[in-house]
Amino acid sequence: MTAWADIVLILHALVVSFIVGGFAAIWVGVPLGWQWVRNPVFRLLHLGAIGIVALLAVADIPCPLTVLETWLRHGATSSQGFVEYWLQRLIYYDFPPWVFTVAYSLFALLVLCTWRFVPPRRRR
Repeated sequence: MTAWADIVLILHALVVSFIVGGFAAIWVGVPLGWQWVRNPVFRLLHLGAIGIVALLAVADIPCPLTVLETWLRHGATSSQGFVEYWLQRLIYYDFPPWVFTVAYSLFALLVLCTWRFVPPRRRR
């Protein structure tokens, strides 16, 4: 089960990278002329991803990927592997839950505001 837990952890890291990296890519990509950062599908997926994270935090519902990873690791006897060690250090922090709720909500608000200042291009 540890291999499955590692896959879930990698997927979780990819989701985090998409949310954070997507936001950075939008703001960096506009002055560089990257047309894909205005793609409506990309922008909806990006807004939806952080929106789900923020709503889960506000509703005090644990992240399903974290719950699944923990469930898959429960009872695992092997020591922590390289991938698991570094990815967990990158995406898990020991702060009170309200800190994450505020951070996710503010970040979702920033992403939403980005729609005003860097709107997706309209479909023709």
